[in-house]
Amino acid sequence: MRIKLLICSVFTISFYNMKAQETFSANVNLKTEPTDKIDFNESNVSVLFNKKINTKNQLTNTTEYSKLHVNYELGSFSSSENLDRFNQFLNKTDYLFQASDKTKLQFSLTPMFSFQENLDISDFTLLGSFEINQQLNSNTNITVGAARSAVFGTPKFIPLLAINYILSEKSTISVGFPDSKISYSNNIRNKFSLTNSFNGSFYYLDQKSDANYNASKMSLSQMTSAFEYERNVDSNWFLNFKAGYDFNKKYKLTDSDNHTVYNFNTGDGGIFSIGIKYKQ
Repeated sequence: MRIKLLICSVFTISFYNMKAQETFSANVNLKTEPTDKIDFNESNVSVLFNKKINTKNQLTNTTEYSKLHVNYELGSFSSSENLDRFNQFLNKTDYLFQASDKTKLQFSLTPMFSFQENLDISDFTLLGSFEINQQLNSNTNITVGAARSAVFGTPKFIPLLAINYILSEKSTISVGFPDSKISYSNNIRNKFSLTNSFNGSFYYLDQKSDANYNASKMSLSQMTSAFEYERNVDSNWFLNFKAGYDFNKKYKLTDSDNHTVYNFNTGDGGIFSIGIKYKQ
């Protein structure tokens, strides 16, 4: 109960701070990912606020809550019927420092709770990253760094790399790992994007049991290629649609040492999401 109160307090503090800033956004998304025998449905809500302290320092805070529902084909995984609901709460803080005219440093810290139903202090994980962005010329910059991330379904250190190029006033391209993106805007209201990203998540299970193969965590990971469309319906409201496909999708149960104890072998599948965002 104390942990739940702490999380609610952090969320509330972030929300009130957000209202005091000149730049903030609130975002709600619904996503579905069907495979042959298992469907994944996720709802997500997040709030972001940004504070430019001075010409060289900037802070951004993102508070996010997501809920994942896993629906199994009747009779296919009878021993996993209790593995159907998962929750995640995180609070990400980014600090951006303008080291010189062409160099930026960014630090990120993300405390996170990933749990099944009953929240406990053991469900806590600390993620983060460090990036250096170097401007090469007026159209090109490069980002390198490292992060402790869950893109492979378990917290581990990964490299970060991106080459960003402005193709024209209407289009940009970013190629790297774990994310790549090509964007085009034909006017101020429409934005079209092709994206490719490695992404994943994990959740601590409530308790070990024979039915769950004595696992302590559930792990999800995939590479997602998608087409995205964002519509600016007025000065502050945006609608977002995303359709794509998950490759090399992995859904498995792991022990405390991140060894696989059961693999659901879901196979790959398509994704579709819709979201609404308010920006100011």
